[in-house]
Amino acid sequence: MKTLKRLLSEEKQPYRIPKSTQDLIPIEKVYPDGIFLCGKKYSKCFRFSDMNYRVSSDEDKQTMFLSYCELINTIDSDAEAKIIISNKKVNRENFRDDVLIKMNGDELDLYREELNDMVIHQAIYTKGITQERYLTVSVAKKTIEEARSAFARMASEFAARFRNLGSSCMELSLNERLSVLHDFTCGDEHQPFEFHLSDTAKKGHSFKDAICPAGASFHKDHFTLGSQFGRVLFLREYASYLKDSLMTELCELNKTLMLSVTASPVPTDEAVREVERRLLGVETNITNWQRRQNQNNNFSADIPFDLSQQRKEAKEFLSDLTERDQRMLFGVLTIVHLADSLKELDNDTESILAAARKHLCRLSTLTYQQHDGLITTLPIGVRRIHALRTLTTESLAASAMPFSVQEIAHPNGMYYAQNAISKNMILANRKTLQNGNSFILGVSGSGKSFTAKREIANIILSSEDDVIIIDPEKEYSPLIYAMGGEVIEISAISENHINAMDINKQYGDGANPVILKSEFILSLCELSIGRKGLGAKEKSIIDRCTASVYRDYVRSNFTAAAPTLKDFYEELLKQKEPEAREVALAMELFVNGSLNTFAKESNVNTEGRILCYDILGLGRQLLPIGMLVVLDSILNRITQNRAKGKNTFIFIDEIYLMFQHEYSASFLSTLWKRVRKYGAFCTGITQNVDDLMQNHTARTMLSNSEFVIMLNQAATDRKELAGLLMISEQQLSYITNAQCGSGLMKVGSALVPFADHFPHNNLYRLMTTKPSEVRNGGY
Repeated sequence: MKTLKRLLSEEKQPYRIPKSTQDLIPIEKVYPDGIFLCGKKYSKCFRFSDMNYRVSSDEDKQTMFLSYCELINTIDSDAEAKIIISNKKVNRENFRDDVLIKMNGDELDLYREELNDMVIHQAIYTKGITQERYLTVSVAKKTIEEARSAFARMASEFAARFRNLGSSCMELSLNERLSVLHDFTCGDEHQPFEFHLSDTAKKGHSFKDAICPAGASFHKDHFTLGSQFGRVLFLREYASYLKDSLMTELCELNKTLMLSVTASPVPTDEAVREVERRLLGVETNITNWQRRQNQNNNFSADIPFDLSQQRKEAKEFLSDLTERDQRMLFGVLTIVHLADSLKELDNDTESILAAARKHLCRLSTLTYQQHDGLITTLPIGVRRIHALRTLTTESLAASAMPFSVQEIAHPNGMYYAQNAISKNMILANRKTLQNGNSFILGVSGSGKSFTAKREIANIILSSEDDVIIIDPEKEYSPLIYAMGGEVIEISAISENHINAMDINKQYGDGANPVILKSEFILSLCELSIGRKGLGAKEKSIIDRCTASVYRDYVRSNFTAAAPTLKDFYEELLKQKEPEAREVALAMELFVNGSLNTFAKESNVNTEGRILCYDILGLGRQLLPIGMLVVLDSILNRITQNRAKGKNTFIFIDEIYLMFQHEYSASFLSTLWKRVRKYGAFCTGITQNVDDLMQNHTARTMLSNSEFVIMLNQAATDRKELAGLLMISEQQLSYITNAQCGSGLMKVGSALVPFADHFPHNNLYRLMTTKPSEVRNGGY
């Protein structure tokens, strides 16, 4: 075949004895945009993310598989692609710096140590391996400009195809590509990768100095890189039926390894001609055999099995190419793994061979070709191994299915739980999401409050961010007091007062803060009047009075005493319109009556870093206004924090209470949409998911939240969540009869099943709400 001859001629290079470790790397030139020149070929590398293939339903798997086949079919006929899974050991020093909480030398270090001990304990049971997935494409072009044009077109097409799969794809820069090679070839040195192209060029050094190991040697069936031993295996025999789990199971070894599947497409017209030629040869052999049988007067003899099988397979192959949108590809699978000793290397090799035998495939060690195998496997776009096998698109997709389960490992991420499938730690950073708003959902007793409290504790102990909590059940006080925070009890008879008219100059979006405050006071007056509502006249009067009572306060640059509802009430009485007196009369209960707790000057410290609003004592009459005032007070706070450059985390327990009243629901919805630009992150906690779904405002807030923790759910709630968040039946099993602290976590577009086991230490006793543990001294 022309394609096969071309492939062999392109990779045919005269052998040169390497004089240094730099000579072992066949990269001739690198470009700032991440393109490598190796021999006659230019190569570009893309990193793509994992997706939840293993936990998807059969129907979803089939859809993903067909989409993956379409991705493979987009590879140009004159290009060669490598699909790579790379296992990399987690750097323990980086783990301590990035994940563990640093001590501050204060009374809270006791709790920091307990959280760190828990994380270290969980890390023992993890693989200690991070997996990266790469797609390297190489093309033979005359100039770099032609190569860039080809790669730009491929990049846009790959991005669209991976997006359809539910994955993401990004091009690697020069430093990122070199870093991948450095981490694999120099992993034993534990040195951070540092490379600056301009500095290297100025000094006259080679870029290879940054990625080559201290020493290397190649033997018959293994090699050494620095202090590490390695071996390259290749897939010698394919099974007649390939499973889509082959690639991921070969990479389950908790060692540094890299698995590569190289695919070289054949033009469809050439492939069809070749298969037709082979089919014609089979038919000729069958005809000759039948002629010989007829000459021997044997007219009833059956065609031999091998000839009939060849005919059947050739026809199926031709049908795949002409009717089923399949392509012919030449493929080779290689895998290189590293170990600290030769004995350990042999044991790991046997484990990999056993995994292949499980799939009825046969892996073999490359003999006297270890260097060629290593170069073929690395994501540099070179193939030196010619053990090619003819595959169709579907057979290649099955043998090179790189998707398994999504992992959450954000930079500077907080430990939330353990991935229920891979057993790796879930490290999420809500600040990196498009919006960091969150919901914690689950039936009573599933661990909602505990999940919220452990996140609160982690934020308090590991950062300088402010935390504000709305607590309708008096559950958070022990934790808040232990963390040095302040609890504000709000009720009609409480001595704690929050001035509903409080305002600061940061209130609003940089415009006149009184304008935004006027909307809040309108809502407050409408709540006071009740079902009648406000007409146009009343709204105009209220707006006029609001501007009047704030005039002197604004002129003082917000340094004078803030006006109160009493001032606003008196201003209403000064107006000539009878509508003003009606509004004043409606507000009298909340200004001079028994529910006047919000009409007085604030006498509580709302500036503390950790603040909890205890609203358990608010009665039915005061609850709607109370929640509105508390939400407005929180808005005041987060606008102040934005000016200071501080982040604010807001936790609202039993958030369904907010949606029982129109004005608090509307105010909360507005807050939910706006807090992102204030550097704040809201969290809603509730067990009444079904009620939440029936409220349009709540449903919109949930669907727009990037971070959702779903614990054990009732049957009706599961159905609603599945429709809203696109959860498959297989994934729903993780929130069906789930153990306390286990469930499903939505982080951005990723859905990850998790399990959490918290030790019964001092911090646990502050956070637990189990009645038996509370009675026995949990608090």
